Amino acid sequence: MKKIMILMLTVVIAIVLGACGNSKDQNAGQNAGQNAGQNQNQDQNQVVESKLSAKEMITEMTKQAGQPMFMELDKLTLKRFYQIDAALLEDFNVRMPMANLSSNEVAIFKVKDAKDIPTVEAGIKKRAEEVQKEFESKKADQYEHAKNYKLLTKGNYVLFIISSKQAEMTKVYESFFEKNGGV
Repeated sequence: MKKIMILMLTVVIAIVLGACGNSKDQNAGQNAGQNAGQNQNQDQNQVVESKLSAKEMITEMTKQAGQPMFMELDKLTLKRFYQIDAALLEDFNVRMPMANLSSNEVAIFKVKDAKDIPTVEAGIKKRAEEVQKEFESKKADQYEHAKNYKLLTKGNYVLFIISSKQAEMTKVYESFFEKNGGV
């Protein structure tokens, strides 16, 4: 009897979690924020490297900007939330809230091949639309953050930020690629 109850509880939790993050509406024209959907390609043809891993970069960015720590996505949840195949990536780290109380989200993707950058950017834009839809009728401030997301490509790295501290986090991120190697 106990095993059946545990199984039923597991199924219910899986359904609830699936319903929370699987919004598939794709209203492409809704990004009205000043940075929304604005892909800022920089140094795409140059070799750009950081001495830090994606995880180390995000840890430093969130620490310096005073952002709370969130859950990290693994390869399976990456595919679910971003529709990005981890096989395209050399490295990645995504941090998002455990509950839908905040729209804050930060992700760094390092693609193996520059030809896959548009695929990663498309996944990010879909994710941004989902977050916007989630907060459109809930919290106005969180919706504004989601509309004004940051998408920045630097070499084979793609950065995605939804946060009120976007400028601070971007500045820290940029420091990882300075000529002296950053942090």
